[in-house]
Amino acid sequence: MMQLHSYFRSSASYRVRIALNWKGQPYATVPVHLLNDGGQQHAPAFAALNPEQLVPVLSDGGQVFTQSLAILEYLEERFPQPPLLPHDIVLRAQARSIALAIACDVHPLNNLRVLRYLKRSLQVSDEDRDRWYRHWIAIGFDALESRLTSVASGAFCIGDGPTFADLCLVPQVFNARRFAVDMTRYPRIAEIDRHCLGIDAFAAAAPERQPDAA
Repeated sequence: MMQLHSYFRSSASYRVRIALNWKGQPYATVPVHLLNDGGQQHAPAFAALNPEQLVPVLSDGGQVFTQSLAILEYLEERFPQPPLLPHDIVLRAQARSIALAIACDVHPLNNLRVLRYLKRSLQVSDEDRDRWYRHWIAIGFDALESRLTSVASGAFCIGDGPTFADLCLVPQVFNARRFAVDMTRYPRIAEIDRHCLGIDAFAAAAPERQPDAA
């Protein structure tokens, strides 16, 4: 059975949990608490597994995979059905583009280690830290809302089924709500998020349903 080193509130881990659920692949969760014990991702045993000291880490048949988007690609190739990328080459590129916009342009500016650096090393106040978070979410979501409104007409970001784009969108919306981002500004994003959370694979991957949820 595959093992997923995961933290329940990690957006990147959340993406992989959805993919594993959608593919119907059983896995064992290995919790890595990013706050307890000074951050369990910094423990020597985990650092040996992933020198980047980040989650998720997927172990499958003795192979170790890091970086959530690379893991999604691996799972799509290893377990092609049911798919998480459209058959059409143009739609596949569009799905990857949205996924990368979220995973590379929005999420890295707002992940835990950046927020902790702002707070601990730069002595940024809680209020300014949250303003930082909402600022970068707004830039990313403004562009994404416009894009989704103009190109998407179905229930998902791209095409008639969930793709990498939706797997990245839903965790980012979860975190946006945690930081009190006004989602009424983004009706199309909120609509897609709501639809996806009605699907078992997404609902079962939600942070509050994980074995390490605080």
